Amino acid sequence: MRMKSQRGLSLLGVLVVGAFAAFVLTIGFRTVPVINEYLAIKRIVNVLADEGDKGVPALELRRSFDRRGQIDDVSSVSGVDLLIDKSGPRTRVEVDYSRTVPLVANLSLLIDLHASSEAR
Repeated sequence: MRMKSQRGLSLLGVLVVGAFAAFVLTIGFRTVPVINEYLAIKRIVNVLADEGDKGVPALELRRSFDRRGQIDDVSSVSGVDLLIDKSGPRTRVEVDYSRTVPLVANLSLLIDLHASSEAR
């Protein structure tokens, strides 16, 4: 009688793979709101740059960002943080900011973000 070798994971292997999968899912679930906020900021910055091309002053662009940010629930950036450059042929609006995402206990994830209207 021929014996075949068994294949599969041991109990320890299942626990290690499960712990790794849980950690990856925790990071994923915690970073989704940060990514949604970044995409909202990117969209608002592009709209503001188009408004700036039409002659809207920088102060009004900052106010418009604050109003649009309230609608899209943007809390990391305000209109004061925007860098608005009208020196070239097109208005450029950009912002750099960081978000700290708490993961587990005293372990956090720091994400540096840059939203710009340059590639529109």
